[in-house]
Amino acid sequence: MDNPLAPGLYIVATPIGNLSDLSPRAADTLRSCDRVLAEDKRVSAKLLAHVGATAPMTAYHDHSSEAERDRIVEMLGDKAVALISDAGTPLISDPGYKLVRAARAAGAAVHTIPGPCAAIAALTLAGLPTDRFLFAGFLPVKAKARSEAIAELAGVRASLVLYESGPRLGESLRALAAGLGPRDAAVAREISKLFEECVTGTLPELAARYADAPPKGEIVMVIGPPGEREAVSDEELDSALDDALARLSPSRAAAEVAASLNLPRKRVYARALERSGA
Repeated sequence: MDNPLAPGLYIVATPIGNLSDLSPRAADTLRSCDRVLAEDKRVSAKLLAHVGATAPMTAYHDHSSEAERDRIVEMLGDKAVALISDAGTPLISDPGYKLVRAARAAGAAVHTIPGPCAAIAALTLAGLPTDRFLFAGFLPVKAKARSEAIAELAGVRASLVLYESGPRLGESLRALAAGLGPRDAAVAREISKLFEECVTGTLPELAARYADAPPKGEIVMVIGPPGEREAVSDEELDSALDDALARLSPSRAAAEVAASLNLPRKRVYARALERSGA
């Protein structure tokens, strides 16, 4: 029989594909807790049935109200409550940090039951530098916002980890190739499942591969860090800018050239304004 749990909030990582990846401690926690907070109760019901957990479930997600959060925090005074997401580690591109913050403010105990995380798993598959990395979640859906987000990431001297859906993968890879240049990258999908796949190449190569062939499954993109900056003459910069300005606005031209020449975007944008007469 599972041991009773002390009152508090338990952050429980769940499998991202293979149910065997659920740790014995996580299974014990789910069987022993008084309530489970689930992102989607229909999805989580399968996992709970698999481990023989019978605790009642409450939906907790991005749209949960502050009043609902307050009710949960009040419950933590005398009940053990487990927070899970649909797959992987809660709070990693999933709701939850506000609940953790509120629980701590109320003096409730907060425990983590570590386990699978798609972002970390993809890093282990990609064969790209892992000494420094930035997890950036999902890129914006709209083209302008997506380009601006990529421009912000261009100067980060670390590997980048992003989530994406199959239908949007080709479009996102094209935008990343335009904004970051021909960096090495990897597309990992179906991690820990039967058809696990990790495809590597440069961003333009991957954009071409997935342009008309959207894959199925949950997808993680890993992008290598920018190369070492090389000295770029004013003539080289102006030539690249003139070509880009013939097609793009000063802002987007600067983002493209800064990524391709590995230069600070601020410097390139200032020069783009001069060249365009803006």
